[in-house]
Amino acid sequence: MRAPPDGYTLLVGATANAINATLYDKLTFNFVRDVAPVAGIVRVPFVMVVHPSFPAKSVPEFIAYAKANPAKVNVASAGIGGSNHIAGELFKRMAGVNMLHVPYRGGAPAMTDLLGAQVQVYFAPLPAVSEYIRADKLRALATTTATRTEMLPDIPTVGDFLPGFEASTWYGVGAPKNTPADIVEQLNKEINAGLFDPQLRERFADLGSTVFPTSPADFGKFIADETEKWAKVIRAANIKAE
Repeated sequence: MRAPPDGYTLLVGATANAINATLYDKLTFNFVRDVAPVAGIVRVPFVMVVHPSFPAKSVPEFIAYAKANPAKVNVASAGIGGSNHIAGELFKRMAGVNMLHVPYRGGAPAMTDLLGAQVQVYFAPLPAVSEYIRADKLRALATTTATRTEMLPDIPTVGDFLPGFEASTWYGVGAPKNTPADIVEQLNKEINAGLFDPQLRERFADLGSTVFPTSPADFGKFIADETEKWAKVIRAANIKAE
């Protein structure tokens, strides 16, 4: 925030920046106000995964089971206020289900307990679970982006059953707020050129990511919209930072 606005000090921002604006009461900065949006980089979907022993084989079946067994389905997360926790809260809100949130200190212990059937469902980053899905150690019910992902083309989206549902981890580049517009535009042009490189796009696809080229203005609107969207979820669920 205090770096010279000369285009040489940049920030990789992410979903957490949109979430933290509401999650924390006393931040010393305002991300939307104090960062000049430059360009998006990638978006990474979550996958709604369950242990193979869980009776539901689809999102509608999962919702029906959760409604029939209120507070008996445990939903894991990598920590309170993390992006997959908030994605799970959005699902609870839109599906009208009561699930018990079980936060872990990171994704690895959450995954371990899911594989051991200690918890029933996890909104996991796609790269972390793709191999478990292929090996039938986890069952994928849906992905969380607006459209299906190339890595799991046969898996529906949550939005197919809960219209309007969308959640993902995203990454992009920001600069100090007073960075001149011509510098921001030049950086945007070069970043987008890289994102359209076939080899880079293929590499991101191998990692379960989708490139996210934007204009500075569109990226700024996206960040503002994400901040507002997650603020509503955090307030409705009364989520407090640890």
